[in-house]
Amino acid sequence: MSLVPAAALRVLALACPILFVGSVHAHEGHDHGAEPPPAPVAAAPRAEAVSQRFELVAVVAGGDLVLYLDGFTTNVPVTGAGIAVSMAGQPRRKAVETAPGTYRLPLPWPAGSTHNDLMVGVSAGGATDVLSLDLDLPEGNPDAAPAATASTGEANPTLAERLARQNPLATAAGGFLLGLAAVVSLRGRRTAAMALALLAVTATLVFSGTALAHEGHESGGNAAVTLPAALAPGAPERARRLPDGSVFVPKSLQRLLALRTDLTATGSVARVTELPGRIIADPNASGVVQSSVGGRLAPPAGGFPRLGTRVRRGDVLATVTPPVQAVDVSDMRQRQGELDQQIAILVRRVGRFERLSTTGAVAQTQLDDARSELDGLRDRRAALDAIRREPEALMAPVDGVVAETAAVAGAMAAPGTVVYRIVDPGKLWVEALSFSALAEGSAATARLGDGTSLTLAYRGAGLADRNQAVPVQFAVVGDAGALRLGQFVTVLAPTGGARQGLPLPRGGLVRTEGGSLVYEHVSAERFVAHAVRAEALDADRVVVSDGLAPGRRVVVQGAELLDQIR
Repeated sequence: MSLVPAAALRVLALACPILFVGSVHAHEGHDHGAEPPPAPVAAAPRAEAVSQRFELVAVVAGGDLVLYLDGFTTNVPVTGAGIAVSMAGQPRRKAVETAPGTYRLPLPWPAGSTHNDLMVGVSAGGATDVLSLDLDLPEGNPDAAPAATASTGEANPTLAERLARQNPLATAAGGFLLGLAAVVSLRGRRTAAMALALLAVTATLVFSGTALAHEGHESGGNAAVTLPAALAPGAPERARRLPDGSVFVPKSLQRLLALRTDLTATGSVARVTELPGRIIADPNASGVVQSSVGGRLAPPAGGFPRLGTRVRRGDVLATVTPPVQAVDVSDMRQRQGELDQQIAILVRRVGRFERLSTTGAVAQTQLDDARSELDGLRDRRAALDAIRREPEALMAPVDGVVAETAAVAGAMAAPGTVVYRIVDPGKLWVEALSFSALAEGSAATARLGDGTSLTLAYRGAGLADRNQAVPVQFAVVGDAGALRLGQFVTVLAPTGGARQGLPLPRGGLVRTEGGSLVYEHVSAERFVAHAVRAEALDADRVVVSDGLAPGRRVVVQGAELLDQIR
């Protein structure tokens, strides 16, 4: 009888760790640790075709077929095209444009088909092409699966299979316990009976714990697996970098990134040099307002003009009242007294001459001379008063806007003080420092810090030496409204000579730590990076001298965004 409790205790001691381990693994993923990383997003079923004019991508989206039509060379969406899709044994169907360059129609093939040969007729811009598409669908068309799930195809799996699928450790525990039961049965009937009872309780706990831990993860007799997100109807597709280093970008995302391409072609380009420069005013369309005499500033009738105010030539911008010293005031008052005395004497003389002229005692010429002398003295007296009262008017020398101002009411301005600077914003120049001689009339370009480019016209070069450089001046051609005086620019001027290369827009070049990259559009939705050697050609273009062959479709807009995809 002593063997029965000992055997039972040994069996129970072996069963408890298995029960604990089974329970832990049965609850894996239920807040017992970090969430596992999501599975990579898959792309929806798709096919592509190209011609000399068009590039077409067909994507299955739910119960519809979405067609993306772009220009082959430029990758610009083709709008207003007529698209008809035909398939053997099915009626011809026309696609409807739902967005610029995006067309949609119901799936033209019967349900359950996995391989479909489509003929797509495209008519746009007076040109018509027929493109062939081979569209392969995965087994068990995801479009027929309800709400992004599909059946595994297994019918009524057994309890052991379901438990093995949910928790393999539970199955291993059951096998181990059955082995123990066989060993104990050899010890005797009573021992075997008690051991089997304990084994039954333990197995029940293990399996019930596993089932409870997975409650809610099973529906019906068939297990359901989740399809990739991109296969679900209406799910957005994502761009990603593939293991070979290329970048997959769905057409829908290419529209958002506004990716544009162009074909590379070898050409002869001029050699250029980059020069530091800054914006200056055109000397014929700018000027300064200065005080010729020292005095106190005062606003005109309409007040001081503020910065940015447009003024006309001759407009009064400020007034300067000269100061009068105490000694000067005394001298002026003495002079005024003398003039007043002379004027009084002449007034009496003119009156006497007028009375005598009626009797003929005084000639008319004497009367006229006295009157003229009186008028002269009065003018001198008025001018002396004006010197004390009338200020100097400061007027705009040219048409333009107020670029600088130092006007403050009541401030004392010394002779030669610059009170205003007037500049015509539509007529600006660029002054650059060149370390090499430039040809007369060189057509240059300039680039601002934000990437804006300017067209420049040569105006002349100086002879003065500025730190081993010669100043060269250019006029800005076209609209220069966003520029400001003193703004730094980079001038790209030709230096003579020519070389062979592949000109590209500057937006197609990506600067990285390892050098420069360009992205080639190798297929409708795949891009490959190429390391290249490039130099500046002008403000808008670069020239690729190595690393890229002619006749390739290269991204010329949006390459920086494309390089950020990981």
